[in-house]
Amino acid sequence: MLDIKDLRKEYSAHALDISDVEKHPIMQFKKWFEEAMKAEVPEPNAFNLATADKNGKPSARIVLLKSFDENGFIFFTNYNSRKGQEIEENPQAAMAFLWHELQRQIRVEGSIEKISEKESTDYFKSRPKGSQIGAWASPQSQVIPDRQVLKDKVSDLEQEYQDAETLPKPAHWGGYRIIPNFIEFWQGRPSRLHDRIAYHKNQKGDWNIERLAP
Repeated sequence: MLDIKDLRKEYSAHALDISDVEKHPIMQFKKWFEEAMKAEVPEPNAFNLATADKNGKPSARIVLLKSFDENGFIFFTNYNSRKGQEIEENPQAAMAFLWHELQRQIRVEGSIEKISEKESTDYFKSRPKGSQIGAWASPQSQVIPDRQVLKDKVSDLEQEYQDAETLPKPAHWGGYRIIPNFIEFWQGRPSRLHDRIAYHKNQKGDWNIERLAP
């Protein structure tokens, strides 16, 4: 058995105070995201997406953020996947980004909705052709007998669309927007006394900023 109880790392790279953050959490996210890119954090847009079914049973997986603005955070997936089914039953979600290189974490909670068909189609057309084929070939989250099933489907699609630059977007594939009502910025600090600055959206739609105990 591996002895992991003594694995630890002291965090001292940065500090975070309410006086340091932007008034709007999306602007603070943008600031930190740009710093993550500048620091060459591997895949800074990768995040843990947590959803739950109608009974509250949770599941989580890593997906990629594809855009964000004042309206929320957008990612794309198969609507028939497990996460798609859970979102249909329970349209609430949580996100978590972890950037080890900067000793930072960002947590987001909020409601979730499909983006427009046009937005999904525009993004789908911008993807590499191989990724477009993959979206058609994979019955995401369904049980399959072996990998050959996918290979055969990809081969058929490659032949069918060999003369086409792009494929049509599948009806079962598209984007979701997470509309935040809570965003927390976590900065690692020595002795586990981390800095945690949280934004809560109030009933008026404004953001309250608070410090949380580590």
